[in-house]
Amino acid sequence: MAPEDREWSLDELAEAYAYPEPGPGEPAPWLRANMVSTLDGAAQHDGRSQPISNATDMRIFGTLRGLADVVLVGAETVRQEGYRPARARAEFAERREAAGQGPAPAIAIVSASLDLDFSLPLFTSPLVPTLVLTGAAAAPDRIATAEKAGARVVIAGDGMGVEPARAVRALAELGHTRLLTEGGPRLLGQLVAAGVLDELCLTVSPLLTAGDAQRIAGGPSVAVPHRFTLVSLLEEGGFLYGRYGRA
Repeated sequence: MAPEDREWSLDELAEAYAYPEPGPGEPAPWLRANMVSTLDGAAQHDGRSQPISNATDMRIFGTLRGLADVVLVGAETVRQEGYRPARARAEFAERREAAGQGPAPAIAIVSASLDLDFSLPLFTSPLVPTLVLTGAAAAPDRIATAEKAGARVVIAGDGMGVEPARAVRALAELGHTRLLTEGGPRLLGQLVAAGVLDELCLTVSPLLTAGDAQRIAGGPSVAVPHRFTLVSLLEEGGFLYGRYGRA
């Protein structure tokens, strides 16, 4: 924590995690991931990330959502973590209005099968419509069910699944350029493999869990490891909050 051992304000966190200023011309999408890991590499305990998190990690989690246009998340993570719609937060209202953003980020779910519970608040009562990203070969009846539930279906692949680069482009075409993904590990692994991840915000939790929990990114390995550089590092109570950018 800061030398005077006080809690970081949300404004301080928002400045520390601000998205890069857009260059001239059309703003380019910027995709950041936010993940938590134990010392021995576990991204979850008993299938959920909450047991390895802490209050400051959750403040950063809320800050990153407060800065984002859209939160990209895998369908399995929606099911396991009990995802709910992002909420409007008064602390970020002025900042979001100045950036031309809506009151809260949209949740964008990546799903090939569209095997989702459309009775959840994520679909029945979001502040902004939930997006569902899928492939062109997705079952038409599932697409119809998603749309009937109020979701906006976005095609981002030629087959059953979503192609990461197309997903990023599709979201940017909808005006969402400040992108945040909260995983899970399978989705993050796909984004890493596709080379579309610009930034990783990683909380390292001072815990050891052993077991066979997933790492923060799963799936096939890349041919050459992707190099990222340290942008900033905060510490509090043994937890490390790192921000890494593409080298």
